[in-house]
Amino acid sequence: MSLLELESVGARYGPVKVLHEVSLTVGEGELVAVLGANGAGKTTTLRAVSGTVRRSGDVVFEGHKLPRRPEATARAGIAHVPEGRGTFSELSVWENLRLGAYTRRGKIRDDAKRVYAFFPRLEERRDQQAGTLSGGEQQMLALGRAMMARPKLLLLDEPSLGLAPLVVKEIFEALARMKEKDGISVLVVEQNANLALAHAGRAYVLEVGRVVVAGTSDELRANESVRRSYLGY
Repeated sequence: MSLLELESVGARYGPVKVLHEVSLTVGEGELVAVLGANGAGKTTTLRAVSGTVRRSGDVVFEGHKLPRRPEATARAGIAHVPEGRGTFSELSVWENLRLGAYTRRGKIRDDAKRVYAFFPRLEERRDQQAGTLSGGEQQMLALGRAMMARPKLLLLDEPSLGLAPLVVKEIFEALARMKEKDGISVLVVEQNANLALAHAGRAYVLEVGRVVVAGTSDELRANESVRRSYLGY
């Protein structure tokens, strides 16, 4: 059984329908990528899962339909890291991490140590205001805050956006360790298709709110239209 299933999910902003009958799955301990051009519906797909956009169809998590409420999604074990990181700039690194554990009680400091093991720079900047961190450190903090909830599924929106290649490499290596060590599943939206396919087991390509190609990363690399449109060769 899949951990997450989207079954003919549609979504709209007011009268404008953005997703059209999108179906996809994420297995336990799996990293799945969603690719596509700007405006294809990638971000809206994540919002449909987290319940932050009006949707139709079913989002099923661990065999149960998720209600259309963000707090219910969070309590079910899904953490959403939006594009732009969304850290609280006036709060310290430690205060941001504590906020990530709002759905839980106890062992918060132990969870923080776990985050610091993945991102040592956050421990070095524990008392520093989040708004003074570099872009890469803020992305690490956004991921760390999500980890504090001990999620079963992590939704990531454009984690490499605006970051230096070495920082991107560090972040994706941390995601791989989270998957291996903690069994966290990841659904990632990523503009850099080469990067996404290098780390994902499977991927979906969206065009105008519809899934047009789906398969393993190797299958998508071998797909001529995907190569031309998204991989640059």
